[in-house]
Amino acid sequence: MPDRFKTNDQASPAVRPGDKSEKDNPEWANGLRQLYDSVVEEPLPDTFKDLLSQLDAKA
Repeated sequence: MPDRFKTNDQASPAVRPGDKSEKDNPEWANGLRQLYDSVVEEPLPDTFKDLLSQLDAKA
């Protein structure tokens, strides 16, 4: 399976290195980061994987 189909099993921290400290972020920022991380970690649907495979085969 190509690397682009693999998911990152490790959750992203709410505050990344180089970011402001968590206390400096607005209250909604952590919730937004958690929502973004949960969407990024969702598995790619099989139908989408199949479509990408078909497109790769044509290239």
